[in-house]
Amino acid sequence: MNEAAKRSIEIDFFRGFALIAIALDHIPSSVLSHAMLHTFAYCDSAEVFVFVSGYVCAASWLALAARKGEGAANRRFWRRGREIYAAYLFTAALMLLSGAAAVLLRVDSPLVGESGFLRFSAHPFTTLANIAVFREQPYLAGVLPMYIVLVLALPTAMPFARRSPDVVLFGSFGLWLGGCWLASWLPVAPGSVWPFNPFAWQAMFVLGLLCRLYPVTRAFQVSLQGRALTLLAFAIVVTFAAVRLFFDLEPQPGYMKQNLASVRIVSFAAVAWLAAQAVRKGWIAQLAQRLPAIVNVGQQGLACFVGGAVVSNLIDTLLRALHANNWLPARLAGDALAIAALLTLAGSLRWWKSVRPRVALT
Repeated sequence: MNEAAKRSIEIDFFRGFALIAIALDHIPSSVLSHAMLHTFAYCDSAEVFVFVSGYVCAASWLALAARKGEGAANRRFWRRGREIYAAYLFTAALMLLSGAAAVLLRVDSPLVGESGFLRFSAHPFTTLANIAVFREQPYLAGVLPMYIVLVLALPTAMPFARRSPDVVLFGSFGLWLGGCWLASWLPVAPGSVWPFNPFAWQAMFVLGLLCRLYPVTRAFQVSLQGRALTLLAFAIVVTFAAVRLFFDLEPQPGYMKQNLASVRIVSFAAVAWLAAQAVRKGWIAQLAQRLPAIVNVGQQGLACFVGGAVVSNLIDTLLRALHANNWLPARLAGDALAIAALLTLAGSLRWWKSVRPRVALT
């Protein structure tokens, strides 16, 4: 397989589905969120998004390096880091505005506190400065600082990953093991945390990167060892689903997600292996071809993440303002509106990118 080959439709489908699931998961009254990964496993769409992002970033770096050289690829990812930082500031501003809207509408919502608006209204300049240097990270913007760190580190990691993947893998998990201690070195304001510890979550990103560089061969997947892994993964998925559905009904402590607990890695690995078997059999490609709008969401990843954050807040605030967040038809309508908004945003961006060259020429 050519290292510089284009990313697959399956990867874009997984990424698009993860972005839609993230939006739904952040609507507390969502009905469809109960059918998402976190209900049946000890991982959720965040693992999918970060793993796939590592895969996509590696594919993009390889393609650029093949066409224009490693220097050009590195410069593109340094620029990408700046783009994500701008998206982070934009998302943070939108979260503050969402909190302000909830206050003005007198909506009883956790968003008022989580958005950071109350701190901003009391200490606006300090809050803005803290947000700019990641000391405070408003609700739903918190995944982007971690993503910035990973993208900026990619140009350094890729040459090592290509030469010594075993060293990178063990080094990554060594960093993950020390993640809780290393998190104390992250810049934080009193009472704040990084929702996603980059020292821990880099392990998920690196796994995606290495899977792009060294994909598991079809021959291994259908071998005796590969089939044994499939049975083991299926057993893990079924066991975790039974525990999540019938025994462990309490939400996981926040630090387990913040620091990427080992059970989350095991759970994701089992799900990912079964997903790889579905890809091998062609099931995901067939599904992606029937649902191209979801693929398009995955291709417009950063914009759809920001859009999903805003849409989930707006829908939750609207349902609470109308006192309809316990009414099933309204909750289903909120889910449909969130999905439609993301599909429309992705479609509009795709259309704009297609006409922009023609606009530039006129």
